[in-house]
Amino acid sequence: MPLLLIRQDITKMKTDAVVSAVRPDFSGTGGAEAALLAAGGLRLRRAVKKIGHCPVGEVRLTKGYGLPAKYVIHTAGPTWHQGDADEKEALAMCYRNALTLALSVNCRSIAFPLIATGAGGFPGECAIETAVSTIRTFLQQHDMDVFLVFYDGENVQIGTALYGDIARFIDEREMPARTLHFRNTFTAAPPMESVPDDAAIGGIVLQPPMPSPKARKNRLTAAAAAPARAASPEDMTRELTEILRQTDESFSQMLLRKIDESGMTDAQCYKKANIDRKLFSKIRSDVHYRPSKMTVLAFAVALEMDLEETEALLRCAGFALSPSSKSDLILEYFIERGIYDVFLINEALFAFDQRLLGG
Repeated sequence: MPLLLIRQDITKMKTDAVVSAVRPDFSGTGGAEAALLAAGGLRLRRAVKKIGHCPVGEVRLTKGYGLPAKYVIHTAGPTWHQGDADEKEALAMCYRNALTLALSVNCRSIAFPLIATGAGGFPGECAIETAVSTIRTFLQQHDMDVFLVFYDGENVQIGTALYGDIARFIDEREMPARTLHFRNTFTAAPPMESVPDDAAIGGIVLQPPMPSPKARKNRLTAAAAAPARAASPEDMTRELTEILRQTDESFSQMLLRKIDESGMTDAQCYKKANIDRKLFSKIRSDVHYRPSKMTVLAFAVALEMDLEETEALLRCAGFALSPSSKSDLILEYFIERGIYDVFLINEALFAFDQRLLGG
């Protein structure tokens, strides 16, 4: 998977490179920097001491020594000053320069901590937004597995209003109904009326939700009851042919047809879906390939399918949306509102401790 958010001890990441967020003079005594130095052993500490200094936003390279990773990329994160000192651009430079350096030494995978949220004091929501935005821009041009690593218990924030709105949506639709418990630091969700349908949340304008499947069904029932002209034999033949064609389609065939109809290239689609190129090659070459459910949903999001189209793609792979699945309800929340940003959806899934889209 090109970008994956995980909870893990970063010192145990078996990637080609791990990133250590440091102070310019390497004087940090806590967080990922201290953990990596301890796990890397004496040779890593000596290599760091030899470097001596790293300006904010720049990167330095050492071997991994006692770590599972081949390399450690050290980058000095900025300090938060209420957003008035180009801190976000400095933070973006940390990620951008680390990825460029990893590429230059032929790394195929890299693991980042959430840079600058400890001693740097960056707000979690801003730090995640900057990290994801910078990484996704890089991945549009390059193939690399990138991990954003959170230590166990670290809070994930994508906006209080968005969390509250998703939580209410799940509470209203989940079967059986129950109280949600998820990792976040806000104290109380705002009342429903305080989140208008066209509110801007996390920089995205939320549109009023599309009609629910039940509402669509009611409209279809009403339409069926209305007088209609008799179908001609030609119309009936075309309709039957379309039904049989869709029934006979495998997931791979339907996906490739939908990609062609969208006007996207294969690469544009699998990158937008957060899907690995090798996995997409398997799907394209094997007409009977059986994907995971989250892979199917990732492509549905990339192709900006509505709920009906999403359910059709799922059926081709032997799956269905379930009102008892929290992850399915989160996907339904975003699709109903016309939000097809796989990275934002994954942040929400991760915050609710659900599996992520992609593969």
